[in-house]
Amino acid sequence: MNKKTIIENDKTFIIAEAGVNHNGSLETAKKLIDAAVDADVDAVKFQTFSADRLVTKNAPKADYQNKTTDKNESQYDMLKKLELTYEEHKILKKYCQENDILFMSTPFDFESVDLLEKLGVEIYKVGSSDTNNLPLLKYIAEKDKPIILSTGMSTLTEVSEAVDTISSTGNNDLSLLHCVSNYPAQYENVNLNAMNTMKTAFDLEVGYSDHTPGIEVPIAVVAMGAKVIEKHFTLDKDMEGPDHKASLNPEELKKMVKAIRNIEVALGSSTKKPAPNEKENLKTVRKSLVINKNKEIGEQIFSEDIDIKRPGTGIAPKYKDIIIGMELVKKVKEDQILTWEAFQVE
Repeated sequence: MNKKTIIENDKTFIIAEAGVNHNGSLETAKKLIDAAVDADVDAVKFQTFSADRLVTKNAPKADYQNKTTDKNESQYDMLKKLELTYEEHKILKKYCQENDILFMSTPFDFESVDLLEKLGVEIYKVGSSDTNNLPLLKYIAEKDKPIILSTGMSTLTEVSEAVDTISSTGNNDLSLLHCVSNYPAQYENVNLNAMNTMKTAFDLEVGYSDHTPGIEVPIAVVAMGAKVIEKHFTLDKDMEGPDHKASLNPEELKKMVKAIRNIEVALGSSTKKPAPNEKENLKTVRKSLVINKNKEIGEQIFSEDIDIKRPGTGIAPKYKDIIIGMELVKKVKEDQILTWEAFQVE
């Protein structure tokens, strides 16, 4: 798969981020895939990791994780319950293929990359926590597959280092996602204009990985030119687990996708011209020069003889100065729309 498959013309590539919202259950993961298919997204994404390789045994949890899970539990213990085995990955990828949706997963370590390679994933998505993990980025880039890189918590310099590391392998199939790594992210911190700063700086396709409540921001960034959107979703926001409350439910996910597709259509082309169905309105909505008194053949037209009224079937208002002083070759009546025939000798 190449970038043209990800960025298909003007179509936004929408990733439904299941993440760890399966809570370690294969059946829940399948139901998440069903919900993503029903929402008509392009891909459903999970997370591939081993808690033993990801965190130390006593690593603390983030504040938002303490609010949504047992605060006496370590990050290691929380993540250990959310791992998926290779066989479970294999089942989920096959289930995606059967349902005609792209399977994706974010690897958090070298062994997880190897697992996904063994599965034959087509695209790599790298999370914001590894934007500065240059050894992992290089290892992924060497697989010579498209990469979508989130850039939460990163400076432009750090993004530049990541881009240089990936391109140094000869892999230039890279898209960058602006991101704010709070769960949920506050609107005042989103800084959407940074997305286009990256587009200008690196001349790459850009998008947005969203953690704000609701669906407004993903819709806005599509209007701004985002080509990739990633959004967390869950079956139920009240489920136990770190990310459910900052996720969309299935119905919200469907609404987001529908709104994005509507915006894509509405963006249209860059040409300023009347829409086909606007042309029908030209005659009824626009105006014409209208005579406001009866006048005979040979009489001149003066400015005070002219009103400007609908419909737009006669001489356009922009020609008013031209007809002032012209002589009529035909009679005209009060409230008659002027046409050029009134001034032309047959």
